[in-house]
Amino acid sequence: MSELARTDFGDDFTWGVAHASYQVEGAWDADGKGPSIWDTFTHGKGRIRDKSTGDVACDFYHRYDDDTALVRDLGFDAQRFSISWPRVLPTGTGRVNRAGLDFYSRVVDSCLEHGVEPWVTLYHWDLPEALQQRGGWANRDVIGWFEEYVGVVADALGDRVKDWMVFNEPCSFMVVGHLAGVHAPGTRSLRRFLAGTHHVNLCQSAGASVLRAKVADANVGTTHIISPMATKADTPKHRRAAAALDAFANRIFLEPNFGLGYPTEAAGLLKGVERYFKPGDDEAIKVDWDFLGVQYYTRQQARPAPIPGLHAVPWIRHDYRNYEITAMGWEVQPDGLYESLAKVHAYDPELTLVVTENGAAFPDKVEAGRVHDPRRTAFYQAHLAEVRRAIADGMPVDGYFCWSLMDNFEWAEGYGPRFGLTYVDFDTQERIVKDSGRWFRDFLA
Repeated sequence: MSELARTDFGDDFTWGVAHASYQVEGAWDADGKGPSIWDTFTHGKGRIRDKSTGDVACDFYHRYDDDTALVRDLGFDAQRFSISWPRVLPTGTGRVNRAGLDFYSRVVDSCLEHGVEPWVTLYHWDLPEALQQRGGWANRDVIGWFEEYVGVVADALGDRVKDWMVFNEPCSFMVVGHLAGVHAPGTRSLRRFLAGTHHVNLCQSAGASVLRAKVADANVGTTHIISPMATKADTPKHRRAAAALDAFANRIFLEPNFGLGYPTEAAGLLKGVERYFKPGDDEAIKVDWDFLGVQYYTRQQARPAPIPGLHAVPWIRHDYRNYEITAMGWEVQPDGLYESLAKVHAYDPELTLVVTENGAAFPDKVEAGRVHDPRRTAFYQAHLAEVRRAIADGMPVDGYFCWSLMDNFEWAEGYGPRFGLTYVDFDTQERIVKDSGRWFRDFLA
């Protein structure tokens, strides 16, 4: 791999860091905020590995200005953050919590004052608990609820925010939260998963339409985690397993918005989504994105189902013998990022792509006031080389966002895995820039 230089990526390339409301904000019930499904989920018993919650997290709610100054100090020119729906609309609809909107207005102003572009994600998994009690994503009324929420946020921030993402990783919050039950709301229901998936895809379009109606010159996209599929052998049953897993993990959330329908031919269990269609949905679900966010962490290796004939069910395995493994148990495979970009690029060669998340968790510790994390630095260098290769091969990749600015609450894993360029002492809230953050500061200088 030749040495990387910032100039390899072009003068207009966006360099950013990303984080999400529930993972960093804390202040879970402050200033009129309503409970989210993650508040409910973490306050339950036995759901988080270290029995923690996001009640305090990184206290970004009170420390946002210092953290935004850190973004600029590290040399990044953009900060991607998400809006907590129940902080703005405590019961999901109706009464607006002005204090919540004012908080996000202050975050936007802080970004602009520090010379950092605000990139806003409208939904990063923290649905208002009040809406979950009304059926959540499985209730088709969520389309109208979501339109109302997007309109409130766009009216408040659209005069200063131009870069918008409708959702963060629908695959993650639908498959992991509604089918596997490992994330909030913790349901295990194929019916709720299929209904919710269709409604989320319709909300992609509805949210984009609201943004374009209310925000002049809005740059509207969404984000998807893309997991390339591998198999241990090249046999018909292995290929069927890979195709089924690809349908569940990637295509079901990509293709409907491109007007391609659902990939039911690859995974028979997905055919049930058709019962949630209404007349006009085929057109209403289409979106002409300004950009699409590609999020990549690792490949998935598919294996045939243990019961013959059930090839529609995706089964996942890993091959820990041949790859470096992160603290999340994920294999480090940098060329998978190139493969992910190429996969999305094939749908629309003119569509702008942005890597909106990429990063790794490794065991970090403070030694004499420093955090030495050479594995993370090497991870970023190798993955940035794949972005450079994609650009050289003609893919319109216009930005890269590290996950994450700082260590934070890592969902069901609690505070164990550390993804940050900055180390956070969760007892004192002290921030310590890791060596990987220092590397970026030098690289971006």
